[in-house]
Amino acid sequence: MLHYIVRRILLLLPVLLGLSMMVFAIGRLLPGDPVLLAAGPNATKEEVAALAVEFGLDKPVAVQYWNYLTGLLHGDWGRSLQSRGPVLEDLKVFLPATLELVLAAMLIAVVFGILLGLLAAVKRNGWIDYSVRLVSLASISMPRFFLGLLLQLVFAMWLGWASLGGRFPLIASPPPLVTGMLTIDSLLAGDLPSFLLALQYLALPAMAMSLSPLATITRMMRASTMEVLQQDYMLTARALGIPPGKLLRKYVLRNALTSTLTVIGLYFGWLLGGTVLVESVFDWPGIGLYATKAIMMQDFMPIMGVVLTIGTLFVTFNLLIDLLYGVINPKVRLG
Repeated sequence: MLHYIVRRILLLLPVLLGLSMMVFAIGRLLPGDPVLLAAGPNATKEEVAALAVEFGLDKPVAVQYWNYLTGLLHGDWGRSLQSRGPVLEDLKVFLPATLELVLAAMLIAVVFGILLGLLAAVKRNGWIDYSVRLVSLASISMPRFFLGLLLQLVFAMWLGWASLGGRFPLIASPPPLVTGMLTIDSLLAGDLPSFLLALQYLALPAMAMSLSPLATITRMMRASTMEVLQQDYMLTARALGIPPGKLLRKYVLRNALTSTLTVIGLYFGWLLGGTVLVESVFDWPGIGLYATKAIMMQDFMPIMGVVLTIGTLFVTFNLLIDLLYGVINPKVRLG
């Protein structure tokens, strides 16, 4: 097991290296002058040249990339052309917000997806099964940004149950900063009112993001459960008189989860890279909005930082998913 973990961590390095090379090359091939955009329309040629020298953009592309890699080894992720501040400090501010949103969406998708998929398979060809399949199909077909607008219209504007946008009330004091995730920081501080406020702001964007993974996990769990129920050992277990509840918990659920875990791991990375629309609709201050503004201004260093961060989190989360295979199903336990 330890050998497998070390090998996967070592494989992370060439993946991130290739990812950084690709993004760096694409960023330099795009038309336009980022230095000119950062300097402003009224800047003189001397000011533009000085800004290029300050950020090292006057050097050849290969030298720029080498300087970037050596900077990463020393904890320097570069500086933003627009804010003039370190990219790493920006990521420390925006990344926790996105992680909180993605983790909340995945929690909703995983919990309800597994339960609904299991229930639909057990009640196969009944009204529950048909209802779950119909809702899953509709959920996959509906764009997230459109669902976000509908949720805002119904729950924020009509019913007034949730906030229209943002992350925390401007007139309220947030909990002490520990993780950067307001719901977790509120619980760590024992501040229940702040937790409820943060949860109120988090609920709608998390629901909007969870729709597609919830539908996919439900359908995958239903198919896996139906396959497990048809196995010979399940027929033997029923013949031995094992109670249905224990049968589902001990045999069906654990075996059906194996293939569903793969979908969960893939969706985590997909949500991390696809938060832009939901964050834009709900004005959620995460790395999606941060990356969008950087792309519009051709600010390369923030784009590189966001891509490397998402790549690292994606590979790490999938490593955890692989390790969970052995915990849930001993037959696939890694050696």
